[in-house]
Amino acid sequence: MNYKADSPEDYLKQLPEERQKVVSKLRETILRNLPKSFEEQMSYGMLGYVVPHSIYPDGYHCDPKLPLPFINLASQKNFVALYHSGIYADKKLQDWFVNEYPKHCERKLDMGKSCVRFKYMDDIPYDMIATLCTKMTVEEWVTLYEKTVKR
Repeated sequence: MNYKADSPEDYLKQLPEERQKVVSKLRETILRNLPKSFEEQMSYGMLGYVVPHSIYPDGYHCDPKLPLPFINLASQKNFVALYHSGIYADKKLQDWFVNEYPKHCERKLDMGKSCVRFKYMDDIPYDMIATLCTKMTVEEWVTLYEKTVKR
């Protein structure tokens, strides 16, 4: 689902009521736990948590006018998606996430390279996502990005 929103608050208002609660709680979890130098904005039609140009002037290699993305959060047609670039770029972090997930959720992990799909709104590991948000600083993400992703 692609929403036309100018702000995170506008994005949330456009979601169906049951999704508003879940995405709002995920947003609050991210904002409370993400290191302070990341900034929230609309990014690719989703909630985005990015490294601002003031910290990383090179921006995103696919489009340097955009800040470097780190986490995105979206309400899709059949699920809520959490996109985490650190999981994609850091095998140790991915392994931690995959091994930790069953301790927090009853259902099987549904995951792509950087995307975690939550199809069941009653089985989202908010506490685990809070911990995930604390595992990488802006500086660590920029270093990892330049080493593993940027070409």
